[in-house]
Amino acid sequence: MKQAINSSLTVTAISILAAMSLRAGTRISDKSSTDANWSELIASMDKMHMAMGAVARSGNSDVDFVRLMIPHHQGAIDMAKTQLLYGKDPQMRRLAQEIITDQQLEIELMQRWLKQQKTK
Repeated sequence: MKQAINSSLTVTAISILAAMSLRAGTRISDKSSTDANWSELIASMDKMHMAMGAVARSGNSDVDFVRLMIPHHQGAIDMAKTQLLYGKDPQMRRLAQEIITDQQLEIELMQRWLKQQKTK
C-alpha cells in the first residue's frame, strides 16, 4: 500500500514538474502566451496542480486516488470551458462539452464515495 501511495505521489510530482517546465519553456519562446486563451488554460492547470499538491496523504490508496482525481477532473473541466469560449473547431468544442459533462458526473460520484468512506 505504501508503494501505491508513493507511486501516486511520484506521478503527481512528475506531472507538476513537467507542466512547470513546459510552461516556462513556452512562455520564453512563444509570444502567443499573452493570449487570453493560453493564459486561461495555464491558470486552470496552475489551480489544478496547487489543489492536487494540497492533498494530504491519508494512508488509504483508494481515498488518496479519489482526492487527487477530483481536482484533476476539475482542471479538465476548467480547460474545457476555456475551449468552449475560444475554440473554433466543432469536433473539439463537442469534445470539450463531453469532458465537462462526463467529468462533472465523475466528480459527483467520487464525492459521494468519499462521504460513504467517512460513514464506514
